[in-house]
Amino acid sequence: MALTELARDLCLNPRHTRWIAPLLNIGDGLLCALIIWKIPYTEIDWTTYMQQIKLYLSGERDYTRIEGSTGPLVYPAAHVYSYSALYHVTDEGRDIAFGQIIFAFLYLITLTIVMACYRRVGAPPYLFPLLVLSKRLHSVYMLRLFNDGLAGLAMWGSIWLFMNRKWAPAVVIWSFGLGVKMTLLLLVPAVVAVLALSLDIGRCIRLAGLALGVQVLLAVPFLQTNPSGYFERAFEFGRQFMFKWTVNWRFVGEDIFLSTRFSQGLIALHLLILVVFGTTSFLRPSGTDLPNFAGKFLTGQHRKMALHPSFTMTVLLTSLAVGLLCARSIHYQFFAYLAWATPFLLWRAGYHPAFVCGLWLTQELAWNVYPSTNMSSAVVVLSLCAQVYGVLINRNRAFSDSPPTSEAKEHVQ
Repeated sequence: MALTELARDLCLNPRHTRWIAPLLNIGDGLLCALIIWKIPYTEIDWTTYMQQIKLYLSGERDYTRIEGSTGPLVYPAAHVYSYSALYHVTDEGRDIAFGQIIFAFLYLITLTIVMACYRRVGAPPYLFPLLVLSKRLHSVYMLRLFNDGLAGLAMWGSIWLFMNRKWAPAVVIWSFGLGVKMTLLLLVPAVVAVLALSLDIGRCIRLAGLALGVQVLLAVPFLQTNPSGYFERAFEFGRQFMFKWTVNWRFVGEDIFLSTRFSQGLIALHLLILVVFGTTSFLRPSGTDLPNFAGKFLTGQHRKMALHPSFTMTVLLTSLAVGLLCARSIHYQFFAYLAWATPFLLWRAGYHPAFVCGLWLTQELAWNVYPSTNMSSAVVVLSLCAQVYGVLINRNRAFSDSPPTSEAKEHVQ
C-alpha cells in the first residue's frame, strides 16, 4: 500500500516537478545529441531557405522575385532575418550539422519555457514525460530545421509573459513569432480576450498598435519596393494547399478537400466555435456575457482583472487547438505548436490520467505516419476534437484557477 501511495504521489503531486523537470530536460538534451549524431538529416526546405536568403542578401527586396528550388518565399520578414543569421553562421547553409546543433538549443530553450509554464499552473508530474518523448517533435526541430521551431519558441515565450502579465514584451515576442510564420494568428482571439479582461481599452489599443508596429518595422525594406507583393506572399490567405501533404483532412477525399465549399465550411466552423468559447468560457472571470462585457469595455466601465496563469494558458492554447482543428490543411511541422499544448489541454479537460496518456500516444502515432492515410488523418482530427470538446464541456474546471482533478487539487501547495 505504501508503494502505491508513493507512486501516486510521484505522479500527481506538483511539488515533485521541481526536480523531475530539470532531470527530463537534461535527459532530453542527451537525446538531442544522440539524434544529431546517429540519425541522418532529411533535406526538405533548408536548401530552399538558403537560396532565398542568398537572393535577399544580394540585394533583392521584391518578395515576388525571391524564390528557391522548391518554390517562392511565403513567410514574413522575421523569417528572412532569422535565416539570414543562420546563413552566416552555417557557412551559407553548407554546415548543416551546426544548424542542427542550433536547433537543438532552440528546442531545449523552448522545452524549458514550456516546463516553466506547466509548473506555474501546478501541472502534475505525469504530464512532464509526455513533453520529451515525441519523435515527430524532435524531427521537426533537429532533422528538418523548419522555421516552425523559431515560431514555436516565440509562441511559448509570449505565453509565459502573458501568464505573468508582462504585456508589452509578450505582444512584441508574439508579433515577432507571427513575423516568422503566420500560424501564430491562431492565438489572436485569445490574446484579445486576455488583454481586454486585464486592461482598459486605451492600453489595449496601444498594445495592438505595438503589435502592428512590429510587423511594419520588420517589413520596411520590402514595403519600400513592392508592398502588395510582400503582403500577398508573406500572408498568403488564399493559398491553395496540396492534398498530398495534408496531415488532417485526407480522409474526406481530394475533391472535397480542394472544394471552396469545404474551405468556407471550416471557416464558418472556426468562427462558430470561437463564438461558443467567447460566450461561455473566455470571459468567465468577468462574470458577465459578451454583449454586456463589450459595452462596458468600449465605454471604459469594465472592471480590470488579474487573471490567474492557468486561465491565461488555457485560453491561449484552446484558441490554438481550435484553429488547428478548423485549418483546411496542417503539415507535419505544425506539430511544433500542438505537441506541447496537448498534454495541458487534456489535463485541464479533466480526463483521467490513463486517458490523457493514451490519447497523447494515439496522436503521436498518427503524426508519425508518412504519408498520412485516411486512418491517421482521422485520428489527428479526432484527437483535436477531444481536446477542444473536453475543455468546452468541462469549462468550469478547465477555465478555473485550480487544477481540474480532485487528486491533483489535494497536492497543490
